[in-house]
Amino acid sequence: MAVRGLGHPVRMILTAGQMGDAPQALALLNGLEANIVMADTAYDSDALRASIAALDAQAVIPNNPSRSIKHPIDQALYKERHLVECCFSRLKQFRRVATRYEKTARNYMSMITIAAIVLWLH
Repeated sequence: MAVRGLGHPVRMILTAGQMGDAPQALALLNGLEANIVMADTAYDSDALRASIAALDAQAVIPNNPSRSIKHPIDQALYKERHLVECCFSRLKQFRRVATRYEKTARNYMSMITIAAIVLWLH
């Protein structure tokens, strides 16, 4: 999920439960204008960092402990990543989203989209 400055969702990609989220990061960034891209350690890859640099944006991603070349991170900016977690929390306030009542991916994505619209309207 891509989130704007105030914690509002702007782009979402639904994946299978067993898939990781990190492979979808490049698709989320495609065509998105951003000055800063924040993510957690799971998203630390050279390919993602190169894509962020191509956008002329700053990558605020902590280094994976196994990484041999460490990249600097702005800790003050990284503290703002809580907005993404808050966005997920607000989306899960909607019962149909949290309990995944929908049987098909299309219907579930529709419910998430409706919930995101409601968040934008508040």
